[in-house]
Amino acid sequence: MHEPHLDRRLFLKGTAATGAALALGATAAPAASAAPGGFPDYTYVRTLLTPSKLAYNPTGEIIFPTVRGVYDRLPASGRLGRYYLYYAPHDAPGGICLAYGDSLEGPFTEYAHNPIVSRTWSPHYSVSHVSSPHVMWHAGRKEMWLYFHGENTTTRLARSADGIHFTYDKVVLNTSMLPSGTTETSYARVFPHELPSRGAHYVMVFMINNTTNHRDIGWGWSADGRTWTFSQEPLVRHGDVGAVNVGGPHLLYRNNSTYVVYNKDKESGGDLMITEVGNDFSRRDHLGVFYDSRASAPENGRAAAPSFGTDHGVPYMIYEAGERLAGSIAVARG
Repeated sequence: MHEPHLDRRLFLKGTAATGAALALGATAAPAASAAPGGFPDYTYVRTLLTPSKLAYNPTGEIIFPTVRGVYDRLPASGRLGRYYLYYAPHDAPGGICLAYGDSLEGPFTEYAHNPIVSRTWSPHYSVSHVSSPHVMWHAGRKEMWLYFHGENTTTRLARSADGIHFTYDKVVLNTSMLPSGTTETSYARVFPHELPSRGAHYVMVFMINNTTNHRDIGWGWSADGRTWTFSQEPLVRHGDVGAVNVGGPHLLYRNNSTYVVYNKDKESGGDLMITEVGNDFSRRDHLGVFYDSRASAPENGRAAAPSFGTDHGVPYMIYEAGERLAGSIAVARG
């Protein structure tokens, strides 16, 4: 993820104890690199969004945050803040929502006209719910590309010049593109990533479920971010890391290698895990716990669906805190 002031790869490849030392004009903040792979050891700071305090709150739950720095990307005249935070309820009717703020530590203000994408978008679809927004800045198009699911079988793409008003594009993933017996393909995140051997400039990671009802991490690649090829084998299998289910994947880069960070289900520990896959996705080195969820509130033994960013060179992680469908959106600082 490219962030203001700091290229994502430079930040996450950094040789200092924290990527803050690489920020242009920033002062390095002392922090231990205790997480596997030399990543910062993130510490919970505060809760950013709580469902009961939101005007758009159809189901009493929210999930899957994605944060993007926009102040050097979007025109100042229409920009709401330095950072846009996308999230959604999961249960019907869902709805893709937006909050905005000037610091990754908050506060974030709920956009007055949520949801910005709803479960019905005529003539393109009418589904029970839409959820799991992941927004990627497409540098070539100078657009915000929104990947979201609805139903759980289908991931869709919409595009925007301002990060608020989106134009529908197409379906990019559904269960028919994976092996027979696949029942869910959702919670997708997309990242610019070069795979020369596959002619690809983008990689997608997502959650797969099948008739065994154990969720794994899948992946695919694309030349343009719109038309995709998907591996028919999981990137990370639940059993490889001692979990019943894994999900919420996110790519990270450090020391000239690529990693996927993802969450276990609460019954399997509720922690964020990390696996090194390498820049060509040929490795499967399971490195253990990336972030140990706390037993106390708001995590209550579960952290999930992380999104990463930097604010003046300081690394942050914004994530689901709490039991699935009963939590909030929180921020941790590295």
